[in-house]
Amino acid sequence: MLALTENVTDIVKRLAEEVPEISALRIATEADGQSLSVSPADHAEADDLVVEQDGATIYVDGPASEFLADKVLDGGVDEEGNIQFALGQQA
Repeated sequence: MLALTENVTDIVKRLAEEVPEISALRIATEADGQSLSVSPADHAEADDLVVEQDGATIYVDGPASEFLADKVLDGGVDEEGNIQFALGQQA
């Protein structure tokens, strides 16, 4: 199952606190089947895997959950306030 770093859990919790319409982030497979998108979400879709860790929630669509099963999601916020995510392999 996808693991989250402390950086990502902090980002998700902060977003949920600052924007009441956002309760989680959702990772979905793009139409090309090769790319992933990350977007704010207020609920899970029917086929989503729900990842909850340290008070943060991430919804992952079915195809993406297979790809992300052995990955770690990390993230950060740059000087302009832009959120960036990176994937790594679980140890």
